[in-house]
Amino acid sequence: MKTEIGRIIELKKIVDPRGNLTVTEEMTDVPFEIRRVYWVYDVPSGESRGGHAHKHCRELIVAISGSFHVTLDDGTSKETYLLNHPYQGLVVETGIWRTLDDFSSGAVCLVLASDLFEEEDYIREYEEFLKSK
Repeated sequence: MKTEIGRIIELKKIVDPRGNLTVTEEMTDVPFEIRRVYWVYDVPSGESRGGHAHKHCRELIVAISGSFHVTLDDGTSKETYLLNHPYQGLVVETGIWRTLDDFSSGAVCLVLASDLFEEEDYIREYEEFLKSK
């Protein structure tokens, strides 16, 4: 039986003729407390981001604008997700290698993280990641 490595969640979308609005709240929409928020933008064509795993931190990745692919790898299998709706987020659990690529022009990637930045939480070498599995 195939299991998904990550999961897309629907965020609240309030449709309004003046412009749509999406709202998210920790422990309600996002399945963890939010300790850090960051965004990635102006990614040059052909470049990728990510390329690491976390020992403890969980994340919700959202394409606020434009689109990009997120490939998740649990050490055994890989799944690729297209993020292109600002009312959807990809939940990434701990111990999952992630790579973000194929950014469209003007893409903005928002990340809601369960932990403050700690370099010790990162696994930045793929071979080390595989050994940790």
